[in-house]
Amino acid sequence: MPEFTKPYESRWQAFLLLLPTFAVLIAFLYYPGIETFRLSLQQTILLGTRKTFVGIENYITLATSSTYHWSFAISVAFAAVVVIGTLAASLFVAYLLFQVDVGSSTYLIAAIWPYALPTAVAASVLLFLLHPSLGILTFVLESLTGTSLEWFTNGPQAFAIVALVAIWKQLGYNIIFMVAALNNIPETLTESAKLDGVGHLKMLYRVYVPLMSPTLVFLVVMNTIYAFFQTFPLVDLMTSGGPNEATNLLIFKLYRDAFEFSNLGLASAESVVLFAVVAILMYVQLRLSESYTTYA
Repeated sequence: MPEFTKPYESRWQAFLLLLPTFAVLIAFLYYPGIETFRLSLQQTILLGTRKTFVGIENYITLATSSTYHWSFAISVAFAAVVVIGTLAASLFVAYLLFQVDVGSSTYLIAAIWPYALPTAVAASVLLFLLHPSLGILTFVLESLTGTSLEWFTNGPQAFAIVALVAIWKQLGYNIIFMVAALNNIPETLTESAKLDGVGHLKMLYRVYVPLMSPTLVFLVVMNTIYAFFQTFPLVDLMTSGGPNEATNLLIFKLYRDAFEFSNLGLASAESVVLFAVVAILMYVQLRLSESYTTYA
């Protein structure tokens, strides 16, 4: 019987090994979080050089602001579109890659390369490709559909364009995990299903998707965080929150209140609310997923 060897000799040694991790968490997570909540209870002027304690006044302002209500609603709608769209498109592409026998590595690299692009670079590239009057993709889409894309002035079109770019940017991240999950499914299970005459579509949603459920739950959580927090460069570079506030997502409104209107107290309250909303969504998703996830 092999002898078990502890990775450390004493509790103090274990504590010293964990100390850098604790230091990083305190310096870059817990302390900024506490400072943000403290700042949300204050009214600030001159970029925070003068502060006045106002209690929950900033939160009351948010609760009674129609602009904030609109920003909250479109952020939830945007996250729903991005999460559902990303998962559906990624699952389709990953399944096609899983079925390919020749050149699968080349196809996989081609599918995931958008994820390697920095978000700001991807936004700049898509801005030119989808420009209402200069974009090559805009010309092709208008020729195929017979409609006019004026997303610089049309709110719903701007919302759709930013959502499509956000989905495209996140595809690679999801495809990597989905292809890995598909490759871990036993080959004997696939062969048995084929012998029973199960078609490709039914094989995907009746056999593969239940076995991939732990990976899909993880991706739902990560995509939700991405939709709420990491799409700021797309909005900033492509629409700047417009037109007519159609893409003024919570993360972009927070930035404008903090750095354009110098209201750090109100922006801090918005960040606390945004964090609470995402935390609640994560909790609900994980609790609901326990009933549908298969760990085998």
